[in-house]
Amino acid sequence: MTRTHAHPTSLRLTVALTAATFLVATTVYGATSASAADSPSVPPGTEATASAPVELDANDPDLKLPDGATLAEPKVLDIKQVVEDQSGDERREDTNSDVKFALQAEVLFPKDSAKLSAQAKSRIASIAEEIKTQNATKIRVFGFTDNLGSSAHGDVLSRKRANAVQSVLDQELNDSNITYEVRGYGEQYPIADNSTEAGRKKNRRVEVSFPRTEN
Repeated sequence: MTRTHAHPTSLRLTVALTAATFLVATTVYGATSASAADSPSVPPGTEATASAPVELDANDPDLKLPDGATLAEPKVLDIKQVVEDQSGDERREDTNSDVKFALQAEVLFPKDSAKLSAQAKSRIASIAEEIKTQNATKIRVFGFTDNLGSSAHGDVLSRKRANAVQSVLDQELNDSNITYEVRGYGEQYPIADNSTEAGRKKNRRVEVSFPRTEN
């Protein structure tokens, strides 16, 4: 009988193929198991491999204040409160540091004008009373328009309107210690959508803001 001896190279190839086949089978089985674990019926974070809760050492020196150190005084973060009248003609914003009034142009001026009405002057006088209450000495008066017309025209008109409001405030307050910052921003910084008349109406405004009294 003639015996056939396997060539060493063929033997190594057979062993390698067998190992590769076993590896592929193992990989496929592992993928199947992972797919089952990712099923939507298994809430995330419930796997057996989830890490244990971290325990803190209350005596850890890194968790203590250094000798002589103190905690800062507690301070309330800046909170904004907005109050708008039912007509939307006037809005007041209060934060920890500032008070701001926004008056719509329609209640202050005729269309495309910087001449104040009598009604407007009474509204501005009420703002002056709040300025006195807060003992504010730095007042910002900013004018804004919608995006209709040219940008240059809006810049000029908004500045004229801001100047008109500042003039009434100055008469009401009659205080040489008060300084004013007066600017006309035109169509910049809209607070509503200029594509609708309701939005443009909100954007045509004069804002008066000043620091509030620190408690």
